[in-house]
Amino acid sequence: MALGRAGPVLALPLLLPRRPASSGTAAAAGSPQPPGAVVRVPWALRQRLQRGAQRRRREQGEAAPAPRSGKLLLRSRRPELSQPRWQTVGRWEQPPLVSAGWKHRKAYGDYFQLEPSQEAAPALQAPPAEAGQGPTFAELGLQPALLAGLERLSIGRPTAVQRLAIPALRRGRSALCAAETGSGKTLAYLLPLLERLLGRPEAPAEAAGPAAPRGLVVLPSRELAAQVGAVAAALCAPAGLAVRGLTGGGAAGGLRRQLRAPPPGPAVLLGTPGALREALRRRFLALERLRWMVLDEADLLMDESFTELLEEILAHAPLAAGAPGPSLHRLPPHVQQKFVRLKGRDKLPELLQLLKERPSSGGAVLIFCNSASTVNWLGYILDDHKIKHLRLQGQMSAAARAGIFASFQKGDVSVLVCTDLASRGLDTSSVQLVVNYDFPDTLQDYLHRAGRVGRVGSKAPGAVVSFVTHRWDVDLVRKIETAARKRTGLPGMDSINKPSPKGANISY
Repeated sequence: MALGRAGPVLALPLLLPRRPASSGTAAAAGSPQPPGAVVRVPWALRQRLQRGAQRRRREQGEAAPAPRSGKLLLRSRRPELSQPRWQTVGRWEQPPLVSAGWKHRKAYGDYFQLEPSQEAAPALQAPPAEAGQGPTFAELGLQPALLAGLERLSIGRPTAVQRLAIPALRRGRSALCAAETGSGKTLAYLLPLLERLLGRPEAPAEAAGPAAPRGLVVLPSRELAAQVGAVAAALCAPAGLAVRGLTGGGAAGGLRRQLRAPPPGPAVLLGTPGALREALRRRFLALERLRWMVLDEADLLMDESFTELLEEILAHAPLAAGAPGPSLHRLPPHVQQKFVRLKGRDKLPELLQLLKERPSSGGAVLIFCNSASTVNWLGYILDDHKIKHLRLQGQMSAAARAGIFASFQKGDVSVLVCTDLASRGLDTSSVQLVVNYDFPDTLQDYLHRAGRVGRVGSKAPGAVVSFVTHRWDVDLVRKIETAARKRTGLPGMDSINKPSPKGANISY
């Protein structure tokens, strides 16, 4: 991202004295400046001058001048800390932060809001070099059977990440697909890889031997495996390719039944790491015929919680290794994001007011908590206030979790209280409000929670409201506010090793 200058050029002939020219210069000391000369004032100095002028006006009882008109990038409760869109902050400059004093008790009740800077999700914007809306799926060279599957899913033109990934993967390249959440990465890898299977048909595996898929998708949770499996099944049905899901949580016989369900020999297998490792150890599954493999939510799968499982799976696969970690970590520019500094005891009244004032046509709501116990406690409170909702957390059984999220997606209930189990990968295009009842533990978790709104297929960009209560929450908020003002990515996001989300049990 190109960085702007320290600030706009200002003509200030009376504020700063001219420095006499040295004897070695062509201009004599005190000689007039050439016509049109300007003084470039650093942004930090300009802020100090403005604060001094504001202080003098307050002391003299003068009215403050009207702020420059224009749309805002950041709206603050204190107007002097709002930042207009036209204002740029240099890379090495530290802007004044609303959250700078939020560790003080007098900060309770303060807030700021990141305003949307564009109407649509970045994934839906065509590259500048492309005329109109960009190429269609047919123009990308996909086979008619896959185009028929897209029609069944009511999917029109490809998104930005699909326009980039599909041609590369069709050429047989290994790729790292890093894009904002909700941008259509599932189809970006499924379509070209299914195309490769259709282009090289092979005889089905022997019914008596272990299942031997030609394509494998590894996913971190049962819910995500079920969701991607439904998309894959719709695409594969017109092409005659069999799709199977493999998730654990039961006896070993359950793994065998999932793999051998008719018709035998799935062309594409989607599974969680623990279930795949167990099936490989028991020789229910073989990967010798594998033609491609996908790690969905790769940053989470490469976390230390999954490392041993993933290494054992890769040891069975005849694939080359090695791609760098993802590094796309920017705040969603089309989603409104509000941060409110609150005392812990004020969070519940604030949430209840938010839910009761929300119109019935306002879309679905996700309320994130950092632990399963908070999900359960908050659910009891919502029951007392007659607010219909569902709860989703990692201590529930796999069957219960699947039924709860399916009910939420169908729209039976519009409020879901959950842990970070629901923050990754799952389709939440009906959600228009995310509430961080507990502020997330990491910046990665904040990005994934915020990515539940403003997704491809959403009717409205949606909004995110975060309650900031702890001193350690303020440290993360300051990083978010600084990145927003500088229009840069969030810091320290290159590392993919971090603790597993609280309340989100690892799926086997």
